[in-house]
Amino acid sequence: MAEERQATPPSLSDAFKLSPRYAAERAAQLGDSAPQPKKAAPNFLPDLNVRLTCPECRTVPPNIIEEFASGDLVCADCGLVLGDRIVDTRSEWRTFANEDGDDPSRVGSVTNPILDGITEQLESRIAVRDGGTGTSRDLIRTMTRSSAPRERSILEAFDSIQNKCDSIHLPRTVSDTAKQAYRRVEQEKLLRGKHTDAIIAAAIYIACRVNRVPRTFPEVCALTSARKQQVARCFREMKEAFGLNATGTGSIEDESAGTPGGAPLGLAMGATDLVARYCNHLGLDMSIVRVTEAITTRIHELGYLAGRSPITIAAASIYMVTILVDEPRTARRISVTAGVSDVTIKHSFKELYKVQSEVLTPEIIAKDPRIDVSRLERA
Repeated sequence: MAEERQATPPSLSDAFKLSPRYAAERAAQLGDSAPQPKKAAPNFLPDLNVRLTCPECRTVPPNIIEEFASGDLVCADCGLVLGDRIVDTRSEWRTFANEDGDDPSRVGSVTNPILDGITEQLESRIAVRDGGTGTSRDLIRTMTRSSAPRERSILEAFDSIQNKCDSIHLPRTVSDTAKQAYRRVEQEKLLRGKHTDAIIAAAIYIACRVNRVPRTFPEVCALTSARKQQVARCFREMKEAFGLNATGTGSIEDESAGTPGGAPLGLAMGATDLVARYCNHLGLDMSIVRVTEAITTRIHELGYLAGRSPITIAAASIYMVTILVDEPRTARRISVTAGVSDVTIKHSFKELYKVQSEVLTPEIIAKDPRIDVSRLERA
């Protein structure tokens, strides 16, 4: 039960808060004094509530109803009219929602917790060409001064995050989590001077790891023009600030795959998480996927290929299974799909070949009747 509770992604309203240790270290670096404890509120406060009661009945609590058809406020006990010309605040249309009761919405779009306090307004687009009069330049300068630069930059970053997540078919939960992480970085004024694309890539990578969506570090870095080293620095800082390495159960990819390092993250990504997607890109059927997932799990249990990245382990396992079932896929083709060199795949395959008797258990061989261990010797 505790593991399931830890695996639950944080809600958008209370996500990515600074860890107490990081907040204390940051306050010490900035020279801030320790916060003074708040004074306890008095036990008794004056009652400032305004109650509307019927002067005839004087019952508490009052039984007052609103008659929107006539616009009156009437006491339901004696029928005395207490007010008139009341405003009907209900919806102006019928609702077909499954929930009981009236539709609470009246106008406007659905509330977005990510844009809390940020107004997404429509703005005019002024063309640059004006015949050489200079009017467009003056209008653009005036419009830039009137708009809030901080909110505009956050909204532009949100659009960039959404476009990049859509380009690699990430679910909505990942994009929302990445937006929340980016906004928290802006609110806490972290990563000052860092490239915006690097912060966006780090936020997307963290969102993928938190929501258990298997995307590798090189894949996320390829979405932006930032270098991997820049994204790695932003990733380390955000991971340390938000305390995401406090409950790690595994390590992220090593430096051979171009990732930041071996510090554990809250929800680790293993080779088994990558197998299904790689096999789909290679056109392999589900039986091969099941065999490959079983082999990667066996490799993890035995501790073989220790120090190799999950990408390398998944690619080498796929290369081994395609030979076993006589569905040949060259190491070069697998390397293009996985993003590692074919030399690394072949070298890892040779290490797996030495321990094939321990990796290929009878249960794994029985998963697919096409498996023939003797094909490994001819490979």
